[in-house]
Amino acid sequence: MNEDVELSIAERVACLGMAKRRELFSELTVGDAASLLHDWRFWARPKQLPPDGDWFCWLVVAGRGFGKTRMGVEWIRMNVEGDSPLMSNGDVARIALVADTFADARDIMVEGESGLLACTPAEHRPVFEVSKRRLTWPNGSIATLYSAEDPDQLRGPQHHLAWGDEVAKWSRLEASWSNLMLGLRLGERPRALATTTPRPLPMLRKLMDAEGTVVTRGGTFENRAHLSPAFVAHIKERYANTRIGRQEIEGEILEDVEGALWSHAMIDDHRRNDVPVMERIVVAVDPPVTSGRRSDACGIIIAGMGVDQEFYVLGDRSIQGVSPESWARTAIQAVREFEADRLVAEVNNGGDLVENVLRTIDDVVPYKSVRASRSKLTRAEPVAALYEQGRVHHLAVFAELEDELCSYGAQAGQPSPDRLDALVWAITELAFHQGDYPQIRRI
Repeated sequence: MNEDVELSIAERVACLGMAKRRELFSELTVGDAASLLHDWRFWARPKQLPPDGDWFCWLVVAGRGFGKTRMGVEWIRMNVEGDSPLMSNGDVARIALVADTFADARDIMVEGESGLLACTPAEHRPVFEVSKRRLTWPNGSIATLYSAEDPDQLRGPQHHLAWGDEVAKWSRLEASWSNLMLGLRLGERPRALATTTPRPLPMLRKLMDAEGTVVTRGGTFENRAHLSPAFVAHIKERYANTRIGRQEIEGEILEDVEGALWSHAMIDDHRRNDVPVMERIVVAVDPPVTSGRRSDACGIIIAGMGVDQEFYVLGDRSIQGVSPESWARTAIQAVREFEADRLVAEVNNGGDLVENVLRTIDDVVPYKSVRASRSKLTRAEPVAALYEQGRVHHLAVFAELEDELCSYGAQAGQPSPDRLDALVWAITELAFHQGDYPQIRRI
């Protein structure tokens, strides 16, 4: 992992001796110091500043912890608080803030530790009206929050500026992005910023190659001065020299693994947005052997079979580093939330203890234990064949599940594919054990 980083002004100052730092700051007034706290050009690394030139979309594709959210916040601040050339004379900004869900937009872009409310000085801080999904600045500029789950929200409104966060996670990326761009038509130079951790999505590649797009790439460790040393040490230990590390930490867009049973095209080409009528729904659980921060995840996948005899992945509730009681509660909650007909759990490592833990949470949950007698690859092949036939549809972007599917080729040394295992058990139960169920219809 490359740790050569172009430093910010603040980081360069921090590298100076104490005497030189005192000399630099000796003539600062209290007001000057307060202003410096909110001066992004002082704190930002060069990559975190808007690119020069006449671009339409600034696309930031970088690893987790790179500072993408802060970049979005400060770009909005620059345009709202300064004399921005993007608006016509006398205009105030109309801004779209778009995330995968409204909760993501609220919790990360607005109210998060690096969100707009936390990073804006008091004299410029906007008022957030949650019920209206709206931020209003003292100068009259307005930002509206949108969810990519509902692209039609973006059909009517017009904007000067747009910031889309974690666009590769958007459940309806193409429709939401298209509607957002069609409404980006106010002012003399409307512009968009898209920030995301990479995934090998056709739409993301299309956006990167589009005329008028400027791309910034980066990795987690470029921002290590602002990250917990314990976090940095942990992710180095856990993800160094792994595919997930290359994607989530170094910010690479990875191609499909040669020999893997799944490809991203197999999933993307058959993804659907609308939930059909379900005949059956199962929750499948792949319990970890141990609990704790370094233990494997507990794979918890929800899938159903529609009245059309097609299979649908409805949810991913996988959880890591928790006690057996915690993952059992999560699985039981999924059964209740999705009104599942059955909870299926692999018992190779836990035996009767798996059922006992689940029964302490809900003693009447419809339960079936399954035991692996064949290799993961052999069990996965019939399910992958259903994907290849276009008969399995994801109803959202389940990024971690999909990356696990498309990187697993049964090579030695790979992490345990917990989500994959749970998915295989779920689809196997639905596709190949149909006689076990009453004919239940859901409207």
